[in-house]
Amino acid sequence: MDPRYGPSSIGSPNPGPARPQMPTLPNGQPPWGQPLQAPPPPVNGHQFHNVRPSPVPMDSPNRNSPLMMGNAKDSAGHQPPLAGQPQPPLAGPPQPQFSGQPQQPMGFQPMTGPRPPTLPPGQHAPYPGQNSSPALGGPPRPPQSLGGPHVRMPPFAGSTSPQGPPQTNAGPPSNTPFYNMHAPNPPISSPVAPQMPPPSSQVPPQPTSAPTFSQLQQRPPAGNQIPAPMANRYPPQPQQVQSPAYQRVFPQPTTQSMDGLTSQMGSMSVTQQGFNRLWGNNMESYDLLQNRNILPPTKIEAPSINLQHAFVDAQNCSPEIFRCTLTKIPETKSLLDKSRLPLGILIHPFKDLSQLPVIQCNTIVRCRACRTYINPFVYFIDHRRWKCNICFRVNELPDEFQYDPVSKTYGEPSRRPEVKSATIEFIAPSEYMVRPPQPAVYLFVLEVSRAAIETGYLKLVCDILLAELDNLPGDSRTHVGFITYDSSVHFYELVEDAQKPHMMVVGDIDEIFLPCPANLLVNLHEATDLVRELLMDLPNKFQGNPEPSSALGAALQASYKLMSSTGGRVTVFQVTLPGLGPGALQARSSGGAKDASPLLSPAIDFYKRLALECSASQIAVDLFLLNSQFADLATISGIARFSGGCIHHFPDFHVASKLHEEQLERCFRRYLTRKIGFEAVMRVRCTRGLGIHTFHGNFFVRSTDLLSLPNVSPDSGFGMQLAIEENLNDLQNVCLQAALLYTSSKGERRIRVHTMCLPIASNINDVIVSADQQCIVGLLTKMGL
Repeated sequence: MDPRYGPSSIGSPNPGPARPQMPTLPNGQPPWGQPLQAPPPPVNGHQFHNVRPSPVPMDSPNRNSPLMMGNAKDSAGHQPPLAGQPQPPLAGPPQPQFSGQPQQPMGFQPMTGPRPPTLPPGQHAPYPGQNSSPALGGPPRPPQSLGGPHVRMPPFAGSTSPQGPPQTNAGPPSNTPFYNMHAPNPPISSPVAPQMPPPSSQVPPQPTSAPTFSQLQQRPPAGNQIPAPMANRYPPQPQQVQSPAYQRVFPQPTTQSMDGLTSQMGSMSVTQQGFNRLWGNNMESYDLLQNRNILPPTKIEAPSINLQHAFVDAQNCSPEIFRCTLTKIPETKSLLDKSRLPLGILIHPFKDLSQLPVIQCNTIVRCRACRTYINPFVYFIDHRRWKCNICFRVNELPDEFQYDPVSKTYGEPSRRPEVKSATIEFIAPSEYMVRPPQPAVYLFVLEVSRAAIETGYLKLVCDILLAELDNLPGDSRTHVGFITYDSSVHFYELVEDAQKPHMMVVGDIDEIFLPCPANLLVNLHEATDLVRELLMDLPNKFQGNPEPSSALGAALQASYKLMSSTGGRVTVFQVTLPGLGPGALQARSSGGAKDASPLLSPAIDFYKRLALECSASQIAVDLFLLNSQFADLATISGIARFSGGCIHHFPDFHVASKLHEEQLERCFRRYLTRKIGFEAVMRVRCTRGLGIHTFHGNFFVRSTDLLSLPNVSPDSGFGMQLAIEENLNDLQNVCLQAALLYTSSKGERRIRVHTMCLPIASNINDVIVSADQQCIVGLLTKMGL
């Protein structure tokens, strides 16, 4: 098989139809591949050349020529050129002008053979006898030579590409080969030598890019200079026989139409529009390893909540307290799933507030069905009845609620503080108390092993306690106590009549007991001098302690036994891995394994079980971890997580580092002086159709929707994931209400209520635009911990 005729179709996956045998010469060359010995005789003074179509569209100065293109077809089925569009001339002298019908090529019979390369529409003029078929999409392939000389058209002035302007109405190329269509084959002479490339001086520059349609319209027609004939600028390439399935070609769209189609398809993406409108089209990327301060210097304002006209003037809950990931709730679950955004809330129920209405009344108005507290988003049917915004039950108003304490008038229930403010606090009556309010009790558990003393934390903590001892929240009943531990547990008896504290050591850590329970917790105001003396003496007492081990589990068990009757707060400072007694741990490592996830799970459940016992006794354990080596935080953190406490981690802490010292001092001072609530429980209610299915934070879930919080502080935050259980099509707003029942440090039982109202969204665009980025990040963080 001659390589110039392409590879054989035998064995191809989709062979094409059989083609007639091509006539060849004795030397194997096709007859039309021979060079002309002499040019054919001129016709009407013009010379014909043996040429094939060029990628450049051809134009003739005579519009009666059969080689014209246009919208209107001539008798041969061809179209003249578009009006006002200049086209380059043919390679060679001007074409002859014929009168009447176009002449057929003299003595020419179309030859069958490999299909020539397909050119896009508008790239050449149609030839007589060619069939109409759509052109294959994509860029045009380079012209291919079959042995004969190829005459290239001169490019446009200033053009870098041989392509002409696209013409969508021009006739498509034919599937029939059209070689030597303008002149008969020359007489056969000697065999043809292998074709050599032309001299480098005659090789035109390679095309770089195709000119646009508007650029070609503005260019003047090229001159009439005809370049010297040259060989094809592209090397010969084999032709592959294609099956009929691949012979069908399609019209190629213009660049402008493709751009318009792309923009139209992009505009059809409502989701992309919503994200672009929310976060902008140009999203910046940040390298967290290089840019540590990625937050803006000023505070980011939370998105506003726009309610319907019925509650347009109602005061909603502050986003610093109560916040939802979406400021508009999707009306159906399918709409929420389509947005792919999390639906949940973040709440800080004990947040510090500059203005908080406090109400003391004999009867707290609540719904009889769902026990929702009356709020600004209820419906007043009349002056005696109101409709719950959670379960939609109609309830009666007590006579006491008719009185307005501000204006001291009757008959205006809508002017009550409970209906004016979305955050309000009630002083709870006796029916909200299980037992009398307990005093504030603080117990400090300090590690004094050798590694702990070397960090220098003990002196820093004792100095801060000395400075803030009088600022601890509480009243005259406030109690404090101290426990230290290394390989044993040390208790301190603070008797009022004693002149100095007395230390008692318990070495039996496996069966821990309290040596003197009565005097281990003392009234702070009555034993202030003894407490101060103990704090000044502790750093010197354990200076140079050789004990390397830590019995954290035994110290926690002793703390639980000491405070189980009253409840309170336990503050633990831990430095080394506990290795003795109950809750002893061993150092864990991944061992070079690729999967280190087991290190994120607790090794034992001792600390979790002890935390649940503490939670039942209203004891919260807060953990300060200052380790420089592996301390198994995943395991020992359970004591704080399930007891409603908090964790403060300072890795590689040492007082020699000024930064570490400042961080611990700032954190511990805030921890000692912030407000605190004891014996707290919290419940969140939401409108019928919504449900809470997952809670995130440090607490224990006592029932399906009741969170047990032995301690609560302004820094306590909780995350909850919501689910749309029923369609909300018939609603305009949904409400969520959180009620926190706690005992203040002054011994008062109080109820703090927060209510948030959100509108309903019926389309995906409103849902995406309503996304609260900060709340989403906060919820995802809670979910990951």
